[in-house]
Amino acid sequence: MENKNTFHTVTVVIPAKNEADTVGHLIHRLLEHYGDAEIVLVDDGSSDNTSNVAAEAGAKVIRHSYSMGNGAAIKSGARAAQGEIIVFMDGDGQHNPADITRLIHEVESGMDMVIGARGDVSQASIGRGIANTFYNWLASYMTGHRIEDLTSGFRAVRADKFREFMHLLPNGFSYPTTITMAFFRAGYSVGYIPITVAKRSGKSHIRPIRDGLRFLIIIFKVATLYSPLKIFVPASACMFCLGLGYYAYTFIAYSRFTNMSALLITTAILIFLIGLISEQITQLMYKD
Repeated sequence: MENKNTFHTVTVVIPAKNEADTVGHLIHRLLEHYGDAEIVLVDDGSSDNTSNVAAEAGAKVIRHSYSMGNGAAIKSGARAAQGEIIVFMDGDGQHNPADITRLIHEVESGMDMVIGARGDVSQASIGRGIANTFYNWLASYMTGHRIEDLTSGFRAVRADKFREFMHLLPNGFSYPTTITMAFFRAGYSVGYIPITVAKRSGKSHIRPIRDGLRFLIIIFKVATLYSPLKIFVPASACMFCLGLGYYAYTFIAYSRFTNMSALLITTAILIFLIGLISEQITQLMYKD
């Protein structure tokens, strides 16, 4: 455990797209309270004046010539960051800069990553709240640790450890899920502080149907990223029991073994073998 008085340099990375109305005020607040911190704003292909507003406010600006995704913006900011601790926060005015002190304090006290966990009242909608609750439950099951907010974009992390997993991060909205699970898998410490999120200014870039399907894929990525057998073994067992039960029924009723029973049992074996291979691949990803 590190000494609580240890001081680290800090970089605040802000991914933004068409947030000209909010980034100027946000950067002024950050510089007012954290004048020693480096502020890096990554403009992900905005069509408005986001870059100019951020530069005039005093931030270092990295501009993508076209929209690459939130995760790509996060990676660009992390590559450019000079601080030993990186704080990631949104540029839409939802996150309170005053909470950064609490995040950094926990990291300097020994944590490797600290996440701002939103309460139920801070969820953008009922649907998003239900979805996030499910993601938190799944991730908690996979890791064996209580995960309070898997998808929060407000977090502080040790820069060197974050960069170890940058090659795993997707370019889209699921980077928080991936980096959280990667830290748990690698045995790094992850902590949470409760935060209240303000209503965002402007329009959200998340599309419910398209990104809802993407989040379903994230569920399977979470499984394969952390411990595939925790998903594949129960699925295989259910399929095997279904096949065995169907065989018992057909044997008692018709005194025969059907093709469907054979298919179900064979599928169960294949699911288990795929899970075993996935587990070996996952072990290789974290071999260092």
